[in-house]
Amino acid sequence: MNAIYLTIRALRMAALGLLVVLVQGCATGPNANPADPLEPFNRTVFNVNDGLDRAIFVPVATAYKDITPSPVRTGVNNFFNNIADVLSVANNALQLKPKETLETGMRVAFNSIFGFAGVFDIGTEMRLLRNKQDFGQTLGYWGVQSGAYVVLPFFGPSSVRDSVGTLVDSNVELVGNVKNVPARNAMIGLRVVDKRAEFLGTETVLEQASLDKYSFTRDLYLQRRANSIGRHTAPEDTPSKEERYDLPVPATVPAAK
Repeated sequence: MNAIYLTIRALRMAALGLLVVLVQGCATGPNANPADPLEPFNRTVFNVNDGLDRAIFVPVATAYKDITPSPVRTGVNNFFNNIADVLSVANNALQLKPKETLETGMRVAFNSIFGFAGVFDIGTEMRLLRNKQDFGQTLGYWGVQSGAYVVLPFFGPSSVRDSVGTLVDSNVELVGNVKNVPARNAMIGLRVVDKRAEFLGTETVLEQASLDKYSFTRDLYLQRRANSIGRHTAPEDTPSKEERYDLPVPATVPAAK
C-alpha cells in the first residue's frame, strides 16, 4: 500500500505550493512580528498539527515506547540517525568544512560496516562527533537569508529557506528512495514514530514554560536555527557561536530528514 509514501509526497508538494504563496507575499497583520508576517496562517497550521499530534502521533509513539524494549528503540534510533548522517556528510562538504565532513563520514563508515548498518553507534564510542547539517543550513552558510517564519503542515516549524532545504533533503535522502514500496513505507512510518517517541514530554515542558506555546516554539526554533548556521551567513542569521544539536519539534510530527 502506498498510503504513507503518497502522503509524504503530497505534503512535499503542499510545502512547495506554500512557498509560492510566501514569495508572493501573503496577508499580514498590523502588529505582525517582523520574523513572522504570516502569523495568523501559521497559527492555524500549528493548531492543526497540534491536534493531529495529540490525537494520533502521541498515542502511537507512547505505545511504541511502552511496548518496545529500550535496546531495540536505541538500535532503531541509531539506524535512522546513521542514514541522516549521510546527508550531513554531503551538506558539510557543500559548506567547505573538511574536518566535519571527514569526521561525520568516518562515523557513517564505521557505523555502517561495524555497527550493522548503524544499529550500533560505534562512532560515538570512537568519539567521532555527529556534525548534523541539512540543506537549509547550507543555504544559510552561503548567505541565503531565512525569510519569513512558516509552519508547514505535518513538518512543523520552518522558514522559507528551510522549507526549500526540507524539499531538497527529503527528495535525495535514502529512505524515501527505497525502491521496494512496502519496505519504504514501513521504514518511513517507523522513522516518524521513533522520532516522535524521542520527543515525548516536550509538549508538557512547552505548556509549563509559556502561556503561548506557538510564540515560544517559534522563537526557540528561529534562535536555534540562527545559532546552527556557521560563517558566510546573512546578518540576520549570524550566530554568536556554532552549536551542534537536534532541533526540538514540539506539538508536531518531526520532519523526516
